[in-house]
Amino acid sequence: MICRRTFLALSAAAAALLSVGSASDAAASGPDISHFKLQNGMEVVVIPDRRAPVVTHMVWYRVGSADEPPGKSGIAHFLEHLMFKGTEKNPAGRFSKVLAAMGGQENAFTSSDYTGYFQRVTPDRLKMVMEFEADRMTGLTLTDKEVLPERDVVLEEQNSRVANSPAAKLGEEVLAALYLNHPYGRPVIGWRHEIEKLSRQDALDFYKRWYTPNNAILVVAGDVTPEEVKAFAEETYGKIAPRAEIGPRQRPQEPEQRSVRTVTFADPRVTQPSLQRSYLVPSAATAKPGESEALEVLSQILGTGTNSRFHSRLVIGKPMATSIGAWYMGTALDHTRFGIYGTPRADVTLKELEEAMDAVIAEIAENGVTNDELERAKIKLVADVVYAQDSQATMARWYGVALTTGLTVDHLKTWPDRVQKVTSDQVRDAARTWLDKRRSVTGYLVKEHDKPQERRS
Repeated sequence: MICRRTFLALSAAAAALLSVGSASDAAASGPDISHFKLQNGMEVVVIPDRRAPVVTHMVWYRVGSADEPPGKSGIAHFLEHLMFKGTEKNPAGRFSKVLAAMGGQENAFTSSDYTGYFQRVTPDRLKMVMEFEADRMTGLTLTDKEVLPERDVVLEEQNSRVANSPAAKLGEEVLAALYLNHPYGRPVIGWRHEIEKLSRQDALDFYKRWYTPNNAILVVAGDVTPEEVKAFAEETYGKIAPRAEIGPRQRPQEPEQRSVRTVTFADPRVTQPSLQRSYLVPSAATAKPGESEALEVLSQILGTGTNSRFHSRLVIGKPMATSIGAWYMGTALDHTRFGIYGTPRADVTLKELEEAMDAVIAEIAENGVTNDELERAKIKLVADVVYAQDSQATMARWYGVALTTGLTVDHLKTWPDRVQKVTSDQVRDAARTWLDKRRSVTGYLVKEHDKPQERRS
């Protein structure tokens, strides 16, 4: 944090001369990434980091909730849970017990575009972890005795994370309203009434369709060499024959969006009203050259940190919000989201805050951004890449996400340079083109029986 505050404390002119260049050089001179394929089609990425005797091992599958068959929402996430139920060779719990005994760590995650499994161990245990993970890539065994109780676990997770969270429920409504046709509109965890019907056969069918080495990416970061990883990978994963042909993931795409949409969610548990808005925008995989990078810079200038337009205008300048911000989810296989959010002060209505936020956006769309704002945003974005190199798990995750969402290793390596080429005109054009309310859904979170109020006289 000391380095980051130093960056932001510099004047934009000095920062442009002193910091952008050094950050870019540091990013360019980062770890020497190796990227290759096994004969069975499994991709491998190796990120050497010899500073500590630790290795992060990740297996990513190019499948997520957006690839689920109709009526089976939540099956990708459900299968993630069931992957810990064991195989004939390694019965339920054995993998986890062995990891715990050696002091290792493990977890898994599911998104709209990918599912991942990871372990963190010492280098001498890497091959053993690969053997376990390779075994459950095709050897998973399931019984109703295992599946049905785990389905109840997922239902309770849905209950605690979504059903008991008014903000999360509003988020689901906004997402469903934003995506008129694309499966990104359904929640990753699934719709509850469909989760309740998921079966053992549903899980096995999904597993056999997508869990195959030619649909997987191995990412290893840490105290290893590419030669070691390649040898271990060939001896473990390399022996698995592909069991399914994996073609391009073609999802239904969005029609032209032409109407402003709003969603209001009222709940008696709401103590403070808030709003959130999502715009449909290009992802790094679907954008034209420079568009995604301009949206990244725009999100920084508009609503990231205390120097952002939102914070300086609506928290400090004219106090209207207690919290406010913007974000851009650039990594997605198809068109993604740019979001803004805010919580008004007690004496400000949601409508008043929304109008003030719209005015800030309109100002950028009309007049663009200053050179100071532009350079500061670039410094922050590029610096984040440098800081990320201190975490092998973060680096491994970046490459896994990129390769499962239509990007390449080279795309990540060259990202800092592309960010630094973003111009103020590109940022202005991004606001004009993509932050059009007709491409958005605005969600209001209010206490039950309340409605978003009109401007007070």
